[in-house]
Amino acid sequence: MIASEGEARTFVEELGSNRAIERLEELVASLCVENTHQNLVAARSLDSVWQRHLADSAQLLHHVSRETLDAPWLDLGSGAGFPGLVIAILRPEWPVVLVESRKRRIEWLTRMVVKLGLERCRIEGKRLELLDTFSASVISARAFAPMPRLLSLSRRFSTSDTVWLLPKGRSAEQEVAGLPRGMRRMFHVEPSLTDPESGIIVGRNKEALPQ
Repeated sequence: MIASEGEARTFVEELGSNRAIERLEELVASLCVENTHQNLVAARSLDSVWQRHLADSAQLLHHVSRETLDAPWLDLGSGAGFPGLVIAILRPEWPVVLVESRKRRIEWLTRMVVKLGLERCRIEGKRLELLDTFSASVISARAFAPMPRLLSLSRRFSTSDTVWLLPKGRSAEQEVAGLPRGMRRMFHVEPSLTDPESGIIVGRNKEALPQ
């Protein structure tokens, strides 16, 4: 369990290059400034930003092979950039697509992608319903929507190889239990490394999803 800022930083440093850590430091500095203009994250969470946001995002990499992705990592409702922007920084060789429909957050994400030189990360500034279908290697979402709606909107991007990584906080077990049986069996909950009361819903095997 990651219990402090120091532990969180060490955890993230083990997952990325020196350049990636420099980029994350740039992201944190920019986030602290931007958060005074728009409420990207809870102000109190900036006191533990490495634990609450960076390590919390980076831990998703433990559920994905280190090999280069054949298809993009699709992050839904990226907001301030968690987890999608952190993934794009730690794995700059991977294609990452950040979906965000709110104008000011689109502008923020776009500025960060340019500033940090993330050439394989692209922003789709629109509602997910309007995004052209493509196959995703990973689908992630942090506080995007309840599970039934999330799956309904995003399953067209999944294949039999897609991994679903959905940080759901304290509601993770309840959300999986509330799914229809046919959908429930493709998901399980892994404990979060940054919050002992939170969980990450991990899913595989699209065949369990009704079409």
